[in-house]
Amino acid sequence: MSAPTEQRTRSVRERDIAVFSGSAHPELAAAVCSHLGVPLHPVRVDRFANDCLEVQLQANCRERDVFIIQPLVLPVQENLVELLLMLDAARGASAARTTVVMPHYSYARSDKKDRPRISIGGRLVADLMVAAGASRVLAMTLHSPQVHGFFSVPVDHLHALRELAAHFAQYDLSNAVVVSPDLGNAKEAAAFARLLGVPVAAGAKQRFADDRVSISAVIGEVAGRDVIVLDDEIAKGSTVLELLDRLRELGAASIRVACTHGLFSSGALKRLSDQPDVLEIVCTDTVPIPADERASSPKLRVLSIAPALAEAMRRIHNGQSVSVLFDS
Repeated sequence: MSAPTEQRTRSVRERDIAVFSGSAHPELAAAVCSHLGVPLHPVRVDRFANDCLEVQLQANCRERDVFIIQPLVLPVQENLVELLLMLDAARGASAARTTVVMPHYSYARSDKKDRPRISIGGRLVADLMVAAGASRVLAMTLHSPQVHGFFSVPVDHLHALRELAAHFAQYDLSNAVVVSPDLGNAKEAAAFARLLGVPVAAGAKQRFADDRVSISAVIGEVAGRDVIVLDDEIAKGSTVLELLDRLRELGAASIRVACTHGLFSSGALKRLSDQPDVLEIVCTDTVPIPADERASSPKLRVLSIAPALAEAMRRIHNGQSVSVLFDS
């Protein structure tokens, strides 16, 4: 393929694509559009006296490939309703196809009925998006594999393992081991360990409540090793803090913590940063982290997933394979 032809294949036709962002993470949306080379179109959000929201997409959508970037982050319910209204607006404006670009899907944690008379929120919210007008979903590191199947439209499920691996490749990994806090995340941790060329271990975790867990043992060799703890998300940090206790008991030489979604609620970032044996906390920008929290946490490193999202959106728009993005 000649260079000009390849460049045309990799580009997007600006007149045929329209990218919008909700209020959840406009900085990420702007970075994605910068990599795509297309404008981020404005969205007007009004609130009526009765507290209802109204959304207007302020660019032409007719017969265009519309992408709406909106992670479901705090305030989750506000951002969810805003997303549903944007989807409805795009459908009403005769969009040819509407893709939800959802870097973080908070309802993915509600993925099973493990107690009587509870809802499976991950499936319900997926149905709401499709009912509102979603034609396709582009997600990043869903909490569990079954969430992918909750959607009745095509889902492109990315992960941030390559971005995380590129960061940790700068260190001497000859004595490193990747540790998953639990067996549920062990498959992703094993894939991450293969990228780095290091062994993998996992914690035996039991959860008693949203913020109360117990890790009774670590399966694998961690004594005297440089540990990289990998989790899909860190919210209150209770799981990671419990794991740190086990790693200390087992004699880990050093500890670094990594995750895709750095939620860091209820002071979790400060609690982790205050651990003297934690050298670094690495996450991506799927979730916005306030500037004051970043400034007060010198151990924090935030990696951008905007290039990966932009390339996936480009491939979706051009009808190309997205699975190639998973090649090492």
